[in-house]
Amino acid sequence: MNTRPAVDPRPAVGSRPAADRRRPGGPSATRRPLTGALLAGLLLATGCTAGTGTAGTGTAAGTGTATSGAGSAAPSAATTPTAPAGPYVALGDSYTSGLKIEPQVGEPAGCARSAVNYPSLVARTLGLTGADFRDVSCSGARTADLTGPQHTSDGSNPAQLDALSAATRLVTVGIGGNDAGFMDVVGECARQSLAQSLAQGLGGTAASRAPCRDHYASAQGGDQVRSRVAAAGEKLAEVLREIGRRAPQARVFVVGYPALLPADPAACAPVLGASVAPADLGFLAEKEQELNTMLARRAEAAGARFVDTAGPSAGHDLCADAARWVEPPFPGPGLAPVHPNARGQQGMAAAVLKAVRG
Repeated sequence: MNTRPAVDPRPAVGSRPAADRRRPGGPSATRRPLTGALLAGLLLATGCTAGTGTAGTGTAAGTGTATSGAGSAAPSAATTPTAPAGPYVALGDSYTSGLKIEPQVGEPAGCARSAVNYPSLVARTLGLTGADFRDVSCSGARTADLTGPQHTSDGSNPAQLDALSAATRLVTVGIGGNDAGFMDVVGECARQSLAQSLAQGLGGTAASRAPCRDHYASAQGGDQVRSRVAAAGEKLAEVLREIGRRAPQARVFVVGYPALLPADPAACAPVLGASVAPADLGFLAEKEQELNTMLARRAEAAGARFVDTAGPSAGHDLCADAARWVEPPFPGPGLAPVHPNARGQQGMAAAVLKAVRG
């Protein structure tokens, strides 16, 4: 463990199921600015965190440009100055569980946990195995699923906080995006762009520069997304208090979400085409930043530490082609749209390890 990376960056051996061979995907598909198809892909992405998805059956982690070669992002035990003690418990949603990244492990299968998600990489690097490491993250999880059972399409996941005890010494929690309905916002932006395109084609009114932003801002009470993020923050605060009660000796790290979009929306034109208005891509990036800011503030208020993954993932967004950490609407074979790939999980693991060792 001390002389090699926590994960072998070479592609694992595996074959692609027939279903994956038939569907569009991979690098060539992501570069086609086909508005209708990409809109469908964005809408499809909104279903990936609903808590009903089954474990992925695609190629092994590291296959193709979407997941190969972690480079400097891969954590290495050789640089570990100290080894935090376990037991370590990982809590979270699909960005933590590693949705559809092979190999999928654990029960229930509907949680879609990967053996190479960031909790597993962190535990492996720190030498925490057996009873010293429990990953109870689950795709589709909301804060309520940390204190109550979560029902998936393939089994029920017990309340995640039940894995904690007075003996727990390290906790990571990646949650809040589903409470804020962030993937729903992504889907709504796709729908708004489609509706505007259809209206223009039928000779409708002049196009809005940012139809999705206008949609959310026009609601009674102002910015709906900001209100949802604030409400998610209240729920997270309750979860962090409960973590402190159940595991009073644990160091707690709230893990943020990686950057989905580049700072310049124009960089997404080769991948997304006109599927979302450029100004609305900026709107989505702004809202993800608000989500991460909320997580950071709630972590600080609870005496926990926030792990920034947006900064390290800059330049590795879903429009970054071969360098991406997050898959585009039409992902690589067997992977989940608008979710981290294996490289992304390695990058998130490196950020967590840096915080844990700090």
